[in-house]
Amino acid sequence: MPNFNSFLEWINGNIIWGSPMIILLLGTGLYLGVKTKFFSIRHLGLALKRTVFSLFSSKNKKAPKGGITQFQAISTALAATIGTGNIAGVASAITLGGAGAVFWMWISALLGMTTAYAENLLGIYYRKKNSKNEFCGGAMYYLTEGLKGKRFLKHFKKPLAFSFAFFCMLASLGMGNMTQVNTVSSLLENGIFGIKIPTAVTAAVLTVIIGLVVFGGIHTICRITEKLVPISTLLYILGTLLIIFINLDSFGDALIAIFKGAFGLKPALGGAAGYGIKKAMEIGMRRGVFSNEAGLGSAVIVGAASDVTEPAVQGMWGIFTVFFDTIIGCSLTAFALLTSGVYKCPSLEGANMVAAAFSSSLGAPAGDLVALFTLLFALATVMGWSFYGIKCALYLFGEKSTFIYKLIFVLAVIPGSVLRLDTIWLIADAFNGLMAVPNLIALLCLKDKIIIITNNYILRTIKGKTYLPPLISAYPDIQNEQEKNVEY
Repeated sequence: MPNFNSFLEWINGNIIWGSPMIILLLGTGLYLGVKTKFFSIRHLGLALKRTVFSLFSSKNKKAPKGGITQFQAISTALAATIGTGNIAGVASAITLGGAGAVFWMWISALLGMTTAYAENLLGIYYRKKNSKNEFCGGAMYYLTEGLKGKRFLKHFKKPLAFSFAFFCMLASLGMGNMTQVNTVSSLLENGIFGIKIPTAVTAAVLTVIIGLVVFGGIHTICRITEKLVPISTLLYILGTLLIIFINLDSFGDALIAIFKGAFGLKPALGGAAGYGIKKAMEIGMRRGVFSNEAGLGSAVIVGAASDVTEPAVQGMWGIFTVFFDTIIGCSLTAFALLTSGVYKCPSLEGANMVAAAFSSSLGAPAGDLVALFTLLFALATVMGWSFYGIKCALYLFGEKSTFIYKLIFVLAVIPGSVLRLDTIWLIADAFNGLMAVPNLIALLCLKDKIIIITNNYILRTIKGKTYLPPLISAYPDIQNEQEKNVEY
């Protein structure tokens, strides 16, 4: 296994997540940011108003026929993003890349807010309706339809769409499944509330639970995630804030360590002494993308099924997801680890490190709560990613393939529970990178459409030019049907 891990690490570091990939990921976010005049940052307040704050309106509470509400869509999307990446992923980033990795997670998020906006916007604009009158969308759809008019790239639209769907389906097994259950089994094996649960028992129980949910369909997934995500997220955030407040004297030192580590002004801290700026950047980027999924195109799949009418509004949901996941969620975990000092202990890794931060600052029972949070986050993430994988299997192989995929997805819980943690992370990183490439190509090639739709939305809703026709869909029938639902 060490040789296999070394091979995976070499592949990730030199090919999949080497300098070209980091340049492509950061460059796409920066380029689209410039082209949209940094819409995702300048209009962050508007994005919050039109997304999370709009959920308090009663008109968003009932699901449309054959679809899901905005709250269910964002809960499922957040379920797939706010998971072990916010707990074990941040701890792993600091262990491997030092405190400086946190800075590069922030950079990936700030630029990722733009890529998330762009991909979610395209997801709504190019979504289609299936035979059940349900919306279906994702990178595979805007690759296929959006590149039709591109003289050179139109010949590659099918291969690019197929490769995205294929790698997204594999990523759902790695990042969306095995990484999550591995973290849970590791924590439960170490003990929760004084009870140590063998890995075999955890694997068996999780297999049954996940099987029941996955075979229950999207509405079962949404009903569970909209209950699991908000309460578990709120409790976890309160816990990290308490840790930071208790260790407030160390906050300044933690901030200094992040910036010094990010720019190589001192050796990387924790288990990554001597790695320097390149390692901090590489690990920070990988863990940032693992957590918020910006640039991967995965969250677009569930967003396209929501009752959102405007492409730009769904884009703003992408902004909110990345901002909340990384700028808030991952940062709180990072400062809890850095201010409590547990990151300096070489025997701790992943979620166990976060549990140590909770128990050292808030008492032994608080460490057990981390295991509970991780369990809830992991289950929610698995449910969200199962939906992504199902839609990709449907796109690739048709309706009959979804049963086979669901069966494979559920059975993947077993190896995910017993494989080594570092092996699982390396596999997940590889699939993430492979999935991101065709999606980023699509965003760059469709930049003009992103700019046109964004400017149209700004002129109509911000500058009051309501006489302009809205740009809702690439398909006239959907455009005409949805146009009456436009809000100014």
